[in-house]
Amino acid sequence: MSLLIRGATVVTHEESYPADVLCADGLISAIGQNLEPPTGCETLDGSGQYLMPGGIDPHTHMQLPFMGTVASEDFFSGTAAGLAGGTTSIIDFVIPNPQQSLLEAFHTWRGWAQKSASDYGFHVAITWWSEQVAEEMGELVANHGVNSFKHFMAYKNAIMAADDTLVASFERCLQLGAVPTVHAENGELVYHLQKKLLAQGLTGPEAHPLSRPSQVEGEAASRAIRIAETLGTPLYLVHVSSREALDEIAYARGKGQPVYGEVLPGHLLLDDSVYRDPDWATAAGYVMSPPFRPREHQEALWRGLQSGNLHTTATDHCCFCAEQKAMGRDDFSRIPNGTAGIEDRMAVLWDAGVNSGRLSMHEFVALTSTNTAKIFNLFPRKGAIRVGADADLVLWDPQGTRTISAKTHHQQVDFNIFEGRTVRGIPSHTISQGKVLWADGDLRAEKGAGRYVERPAYPSVYEVLGRRAEVQRPTPVKR
Repeated sequence: MSLLIRGATVVTHEESYPADVLCADGLISAIGQNLEPPTGCETLDGSGQYLMPGGIDPHTHMQLPFMGTVASEDFFSGTAAGLAGGTTSIIDFVIPNPQQSLLEAFHTWRGWAQKSASDYGFHVAITWWSEQVAEEMGELVANHGVNSFKHFMAYKNAIMAADDTLVASFERCLQLGAVPTVHAENGELVYHLQKKLLAQGLTGPEAHPLSRPSQVEGEAASRAIRIAETLGTPLYLVHVSSREALDEIAYARGKGQPVYGEVLPGHLLLDDSVYRDPDWATAAGYVMSPPFRPREHQEALWRGLQSGNLHTTATDHCCFCAEQKAMGRDDFSRIPNGTAGIEDRMAVLWDAGVNSGRLSMHEFVALTSTNTAKIFNLFPRKGAIRVGADADLVLWDPQGTRTISAKTHHQQVDFNIFEGRTVRGIPSHTISQGKVLWADGDLRAEKGAGRYVERPAYPSVYEVLGRRAEVQRPTPVKR
């Protein structure tokens, strides 16, 4: 099968130029002017549109068992919704129960993900520690293409990783050439504040942001960054939502430390007033962690993107319907944490970022695709438009519009945090493995077409860190 996209303007993270792009056998096979289509080739007119690398969402939770229920989005419906929004790859999370084998959990998630409509990979969470965990981390890296491990600094009495686990796991990541990632919230403080607020009679969603103020994120971010700095590892912070956490990242990067920050469109656009909606179900629909913040944090996050201190955009796509959210009707701490976004991420970021002049088109490509591919060692297979790269592409109509609504989205959830927002700039066509799977509103997702993508160890940051460690290696004093 082959596909020729004619007349579009190719836009990458560093340049833009008019060109035809030919895709064959799932790869980009030629880029040039006036390319001749092979016999039987499908042709797509890209006139007046931009052709960009398909989006990569580095943070999703499809089918996640969490807080006494299971996320309503499975790997097929979630990746299909992603295709409708221009996203052609995801990196989801394997989250073992404490004391559960990492390999056992990994194979369970691999089984669930076989129905994916687009390519996928996995981060693996470290929820406990032992020599078995250390050994299985090595096997996951060597034999299963995992090169990143997640650490929840929140969710006390469940999956929270204490400092001793962080130190041991970060050190193991350094040995294996893997990237440690953290959900930065001080779990002890969150647990304390939850109990305190409930004792005061604050049981509704309005208490959720009060139990997780920005200080608890800033403290945890600082602690994780200092541990990584001491051990000499890179560090990736997921869903950065506060000025305090961003300040810690900027301070560390100013000293030359390889720290990367991820941000969600919701944290760029929504504030904590949503939790005071008089309708309980509406307010609960916004409950996620970290929560949406007071307004001053949004502008700080935009500056973080513009300054290069935040590097990727994700969704933390984790869907729970109204009936599931109602599990916390009398206790806000029992409301399942999670919101949707995989279908809306790219259009919302384009509309709020590129259309407003906050971001360039090239920065948009970097933030939605290329930077993730580079950090997690998928580049240039993903996140690039070059001969030999995967033919994962999105044809972007900068004048196309869409009004976001739970009534019309493809996500398998009855709530949308961007409900009613009209965006300008949408995908007209999404191409995965050289096939058009979204075409002007027609979703052609194929169950099981997605491939598991292995990510090699030792992304490029480790070359710098290796040299730095060699130069700074301590030597004994001869006496």
